[in-house]
Amino acid sequence: MSITLEAAPLAIAREGRIAVVTVDNPPVNALSHALRQALWDAAEALDADPAIDAVVLTCSGRTFIAGADVTEFGKPPQPPHLPDLVARIEAAKKPWTAAIHGSALGGGFEVALACRFRVALASAAVGLPEVTLGIVPGAGGTVRLPRLVPPAVAVEIATTGKPVKAPRALALGLIDRLVDGDLRAGAIAFAAAMPALPPSLRDRAPLPAESGFWEEAAKSVGKASRGETAPLRALACLRKATEASFEEATAFERETFLELRSSPEAAALRHVFFAERAALRPASIRGVEPRPVRTAAVVGGGTMGAGIAAALRDAAIPVILVERDSDALARGIGNVGAIFDGAVKRGRIGESEAAARKAGLSGTTDYARLADTDLVIEAVFEELSVKRAVFEALGRACRADAILATNTSYLDPRAVAEGLPDPSRFIGLHFFSPANVMKLLEVVPTPETAPETLATGFALAARLRKVPVQAGICDGFIGNRILKRYRAAAEDLVRSGADIADIDAAMRNYGFAMGPFEAQDLGGLDIAFLQREGARARGENVPEALGDILVRAGRRGQKTGCGWYDYAPGDRRPRPSAAVSALLAPAIRGGELPRDIAAHLVGLMGTEGAVILDEGIAARPEDIDLVEIHGYGFPRRRGGPMFQRDFGP
Repeated sequence: MSITLEAAPLAIAREGRIAVVTVDNPPVNALSHALRQALWDAAEALDADPAIDAVVLTCSGRTFIAGADVTEFGKPPQPPHLPDLVARIEAAKKPWTAAIHGSALGGGFEVALACRFRVALASAAVGLPEVTLGIVPGAGGTVRLPRLVPPAVAVEIATTGKPVKAPRALALGLIDRLVDGDLRAGAIAFAAAMPALPPSLRDRAPLPAESGFWEEAAKSVGKASRGETAPLRALACLRKATEASFEEATAFERETFLELRSSPEAAALRHVFFAERAALRPASIRGVEPRPVRTAAVVGGGTMGAGIAAALRDAAIPVILVERDSDALARGIGNVGAIFDGAVKRGRIGESEAAARKAGLSGTTDYARLADTDLVIEAVFEELSVKRAVFEALGRACRADAILATNTSYLDPRAVAEGLPDPSRFIGLHFFSPANVMKLLEVVPTPETAPETLATGFALAARLRKVPVQAGICDGFIGNRILKRYRAAAEDLVRSGADIADIDAAMRNYGFAMGPFEAQDLGGLDIAFLQREGARARGENVPEALGDILVRAGRRGQKTGCGWYDYAPGDRRPRPSAAVSALLAPAIRGGELPRDIAAHLVGLMGTEGAVILDEGIAARPEDIDLVEIHGYGFPRRRGGPMFQRDFGP
């Protein structure tokens, strides 16, 4: 027997004396108003049914309830509100068991916490990711969590927003049982043989914290959150849950949630969230099927090539590494292996997984080995003649339908592909270093690039767990073009009399990990210098940069012990340099400085972004923000330079 509530995104079926409530609200079973009302009505109906002893809550599709309905963000909420629904399920006369697959996140996990029991597939995950949107849980998540797990675990879950995989969730006590095989059948069997009914989380006391725990947690969370507001506010909610009554803590959490929901930080983080959701399938490839990528090759085993190869292996794609001779190949293979060895040392992967990833990498000096490869990514020295020689060889060796990509940062991809047979299968895939870590991928089609090739670039980004942004062709594409403007503007401030250290401090205080001059010292001043010199050699009118003065004086950054700053041997802390002051003194002209250095520099980034939009180099302002956040360390909580330009203070 089954019951379907009229026009509701769920159905109720009866299995003996167990009712199975199945949510069906695609694509991710979000807690829309209609679903909240349907769950409320289901709780009412089942409590009144004498033929029902217990309830199983399950979901159709690829996931359990994945959280709030993001389409309702910013709209007036309609009852039943989520906190009331959670309380209603928790107070049900017939105990509910949540059967979790996919992800139970945010409001979805709060609903699961309202159930007396939680069972899950081993592949499932649970969590409270609200802080990543600049808010805190708003339906009792921070109040119920410390009644289920120790304070340290609650702090980790609620202040980082990271999901917890089901096996660990079981060990922590977040779920009661893992189900092998059919989740629905396993959950029904669990409910039918229900163990002694525990008190609801509302009726449990919070687990105690040791003396001084909350003060130490505030220090560590504050350091990890790097200026974001929500993690520390979530911590305050957790502490309140352990020191006040359930009702007081719930009211405190809700008040905090409502306050943060309307904050500029939350608005910026929502902006980034929606931009990331849209990034994988832009309008330019809608309805276009990507080509399959079963195998790949990387030409060049230096820092960038090794990182790209490692990223491909992380996605379980077999890789052939190509180098010019056996010595270079051995170094390249070693570079990739060192990446996996480092991941083992940091605890990211186990030794067996590292061995498996290494085993999927082979090397060659013979392009003929690439005859049946689906995708080849070139990552050799940034010199046009060198890259052209690579693609000339690839054009002879590879299948006619193999996709060929260049990782160039500045060169015109059209010039790189000149003479290539069938340029429709050619594309720019600009990775950022280290390529196995950085999430941004600029996807740069030429006018000849086929839609299927472009779609394959975006599909590859999804497999590599990267954020793809389509960029048009210009010097530096989107990111490096804005970086050039940012660095030039910072140098202009120095010419006007600003202190180098003050500029870096202003950008750190804004939320960047380091300022523009610290970042140049870390990466090496000679990189941009050589690009400018190359442009000058081609006859381009490139003005002298302050960084050029330093490089010509032998100051190339941390690797030489001196750049914009001085560095002591074995110490990466930057120290202001009298030598730099002397070298740059003739170029200092003086002038009026902005009152807010960070706002000035971010504003100029936004101005350059507007020009990029006008030229069609980027399709959307959100794309520019994603480039800056995921490729250049722009603070996520600020939303990006275009968000600041349009909505900032």
